[in-house]
Amino acid sequence: MRFEVQGDFPYRFISADSRECDPQTAFVIDWYSERFIEDARSRGTTVFLRAGDLAQHFDLSLPIVGITGTNGKTTTAALIYSILLDLGFSVAMQGTRGFFINGDRVAAHHLTTPMLIDNYARIDRAKKAGCDFFITEVSSHAIAQERLAGIDYALKIHTNITGDHLDFHKSFDEYRRVKNSFFADATLKLINKDDAQIEYSLANARTYAIEANATFKLEAYSPNDGLSGVIGFGGERAIFHSSLVGYFNLYNITAGIAAVKLLTDKPLEAICECVQNFGGVAGRMEIVSSEPTVIVDFAHTPDGIDKALSALYPQRIVALFGAGGDRDKTKRPLMGRAAAKHAARIYITSDNPRSEEPQTIIDEVRSGCGAHPDQHSIVNRKEAIKEALASLKDDEVLVILGKGDEITQEIRGQYYPFDDREVVRELLEEAL
Repeated sequence: MRFEVQGDFPYRFISADSRECDPQTAFVIDWYSERFIEDARSRGTTVFLRAGDLAQHFDLSLPIVGITGTNGKTTTAALIYSILLDLGFSVAMQGTRGFFINGDRVAAHHLTTPMLIDNYARIDRAKKAGCDFFITEVSSHAIAQERLAGIDYALKIHTNITGDHLDFHKSFDEYRRVKNSFFADATLKLINKDDAQIEYSLANARTYAIEANATFKLEAYSPNDGLSGVIGFGGERAIFHSSLVGYFNLYNITAGIAAVKLLTDKPLEAICECVQNFGGVAGRMEIVSSEPTVIVDFAHTPDGIDKALSALYPQRIVALFGAGGDRDKTKRPLMGRAAAKHAARIYITSDNPRSEEPQTIIDEVRSGCGAHPDQHSIVNRKEAIKEALASLKDDEVLVILGKGDEITQEIRGQYYPFDDREVVRELLEEAL
């Protein structure tokens, strides 16, 4: 996208897309665009900018909160966003679900963390809209590709590191190094102290935990009728109640409460009271049907599947999932193993196969299921859901994993309408 600049400059526009360049356009060089410098030059561009030059065109003078981790980014970001809005602040948020300002979705999802110039433009837009805070999910790709260059954070938050995107990072050690590099400076940071994989600068570090001693300590909790807990911070103690389920969400809730406390210094009790207003994130342990019980979740890593399914113990679980094509292949059998650990019955199907052969992906996932006695492979995702629903017994819960609130399925470069939640509703309606 090309942006028009204000003020006295020897160019009228800036862009990181060489195809938009001309003599009136300055070319912004980032990790991706630098390979197109000569193309921009051939189109008449004579001015080339880097991250340090963008501050003269975009206003980033508001508190920016960056959240990174393998799992939990979206829920933690959404909870912080929700609490801040409930406390009367004006807030912007960007991430897996899109770009939001004060409850309105102003841009659809494209990348979890946008490219450099788009990051600057969105923060600038939030500032012009009068926002008090800007909340952003930070992907490992964004850290490695320097999409965050020149951005100062008021707070950085770590959720967990369990491994993903090894197709890009090549090894878990490199993935972990990239994630940890986000916390190597003296920025105020909030760290999950129970995570053994995190390494961080102690300068301005605050921690949260369930097991370890931490700045923000979950001192007691109950999984009945959602989640409830007692959080301690210094001399303050407060109780929260949430409709969310799952042990992993205790970490997301604790991180969200702690972040708002650090950002606003509001009474802990007032912050905790807002938690009950947060109904969760679409496609994250979302109950699509209660009779029969069907839940849709975004979990697409071995750890994510393990946590999503273990959250439903002691219910009898039927798990339906696949793995994305053209992505980390090493996690596929591990996903199968995680499902086999918890599910009484397993359906392995297509996720977003992209350019790969769906059956090949299914076979790789199924290799991790071992000798599980009740496993099924059905390439067509709708047919898999239909069969799973038809076989569902009264004492079972169907958990459909991987796509969450996605509304398309990517197959060989084409995007086809597909929403797990709508497919479930349609099939149940047809069965009446």
